[in-house]
Amino acid sequence: MAKRFSINMISTVTNQGKVEFMIYSGSMNADRLIEFFKQLIKGKERKIYLILDNLKVHHSKKVKKWVEENSAKIALFHLPSYSPEKNPDEYLNCDLKYGLSEKPAPRNQKQLQSNVENHMKILKENPQRVKKCFNHPDIKYAA
Repeated sequence: MAKRFSINMISTVTNQGKVEFMIYSGSMNADRLIEFFKQLIKGKERKIYLILDNLKVHHSKKVKKWVEENSAKIALFHLPSYSPEKNPDEYLNCDLKYGLSEKPAPRNQKQLQSNVENHMKILKENPQRVKKCFNHPDIKYAA
């Protein structure tokens, strides 16, 4: 039986086909989420409007406080509970999973991370492909 490896990643997509992602170790927590938010707003001239699912950490006091302190740069909106079909990032995840399934199984954690990073870089360089995440009828609200 093949050994299974895993990594953690947070990502976001825009209806213009832009992708941002961050690979991290451990579990998602407020500090990691805020780190990702800082990455999103860094160097941006326009305010970021970010649609999130309802992961518990998305509603934490620390995250809410940080977003309030940075409200000129970022605003958060939450999808209804249990509605992954309305989340464009889920379609990006499907693309990633399919892309990884086309490659030989990784032999170690480092190779898996490299495969993920390479696929995500391909997506970053192909906005037309990413825009397709917004073609599903349940995503039209964000297109």
